[in-house]
Amino acid sequence: MSILLFIYALLLGSFYNVVGLRVPVHKSIVKPRSACSNCHTVLSPAELIPVVSYFIQGGRCRHCKVRLSPIYPLGELLTGVLFVFAYRQFGLSLDAVIAWTLISLVMIITVSDIAYMLIPDRILIVFAGLFIVERIADPLTPWWDSIIGAAAGFFLLLLIALASKGGMGGGDIKLYAVLGFAMGVKAALLSFFFATLYGAAIGIIGLCLGVFKRKKPIPFGPFIGLGALTSFFFYQKIIDWYLSLF
Repeated sequence: MSILLFIYALLLGSFYNVVGLRVPVHKSIVKPRSACSNCHTVLSPAELIPVVSYFIQGGRCRHCKVRLSPIYPLGELLTGVLFVFAYRQFGLSLDAVIAWTLISLVMIITVSDIAYMLIPDRILIVFAGLFIVERIADPLTPWWDSIIGAAAGFFLLLLIALASKGGMGGGDIKLYAVLGFAMGVKAALLSFFFATLYGAAIGIIGLCLGVFKRKKPIPFGPFIGLGALTSFFFYQKIIDWYLSLF
């Protein structure tokens, strides 16, 4: 089961790359067929095998030899690993379905935010609808925790955006409303702590290595996604560990 799920998730990860790159620029996710962004040659099925084709081609386009972004295979591989991890954690259950939906959202907005510094409303609306249906079928305890979580996530980031005078994007604010609904208020607040921790740590490392430049905006969506996954999967273990310190 895990192997089949991993393969299926790799294919989904490839599709999520397409969604994250096309939706923000208002392109169809169905057509045209995938092509090299440099030479525009339509890619064959053999060139679209998740992860494998990237390494077989040495990380370059087979036609024009331009270097391909490692984001593509990394996103595919992470989707596969995370889907299997969620299955191992929850089995075949509604909790696993919610986890897979959360992973899917994180992978798509990560690609979108890195590529365009944008988290499209259309993506958030689709996933908000999915989470609403899933939380009706598998509600939090108490059920209104989802509503409070959505409100807390939205207004927390809104206040930060107002205080920082634009330091937080509108997409980040709406994303946290969706995440808060899916996870509940406590897990959402914990996820924000981890998002800022990851963002600060990776930002400092990136500045030291010259990857990031001072006063140049850094996409926060990937850190929000990483914080959300950390909190969703490990919330209770983290809380138990913290309380054990006292």
